[in-house]
Amino acid sequence: MAHPIPHPPALEERILLDELNHRIKSELASVINLISFKAVFADNVEVKEELSNVVDLLHHHVEVHSILTTPDRDALVDAGEQLRKLGLAMCQCKLDRIDIHLLLSADTLPLESERCWRLALAVYELVTNALRHACFDGREGEIKIKLMRAGSWVNCRVTDNGSGLGRIKPGRGLRIVGDLAQSLGGRMGHTFGTTSTSFALDFPLTQREQHANRAIAARRPRTSRRLKTMPPLPSAPAKGERANPVAVQPQL
Repeated sequence: MAHPIPHPPALEERILLDELNHRIKSELASVINLISFKAVFADNVEVKEELSNVVDLLHHHVEVHSILTTPDRDALVDAGEQLRKLGLAMCQCKLDRIDIHLLLSADTLPLESERCWRLALAVYELVTNALRHACFDGREGEIKIKLMRAGSWVNCRVTDNGSGLGRIKPGRGLRIVGDLAQSLGGRMGHTFGTTSTSFALDFPLTQREQHANRAIAARRPRTSRRLKTMPPLPSAPAKGERANPVAVQPQL
């Protein structure tokens, strides 16, 4: 059964988004060039190294911004692979630097490019929200992203192992996620606990997306109901063991 899906942004809004994205990329490029110039001519070895590290960090932020840039064509995009790329970029520019592990599990899930972009924006906001507000109380920080199809619906879960008692009042980021969920024709829910916080984003597939997903399901081996496009969520580590961050490179 097809579900009513909100219309995409008007052309005027798309033009403004394109201008904003172009301006951000240009400003980041200018900053990278300036710092690179200073690094080349720095006499102090430690200063040169630190400036080079800043350049690397900015390049990772550029990669995140590029992944979250408004798509310029109406095509089907594998949402699982897109979240894999986003997770890798976020690890390099944010999570690895504060020793937070990101674990991903996802189906191969084709979505229309603009809807996949909105999903990626929502996931980015939820991961960023966890980084800003979760209290891990001495535990190793861990954020899990799970993406799967349930019939004609998409289920996306973002869970962290930090206390969420300080996040009961929604801020601007969560309001944005709620608006993104509505723009996908779906809904957002959340649960807070003393040792974990979980956000659920559910939305229906369009007829085009349903057709593409049925085609993928028909090609799957009967002995395996899910394509192994991303590694499954690892089991909880034993006491004293360290959880391994997920490999976010495609499996060949």
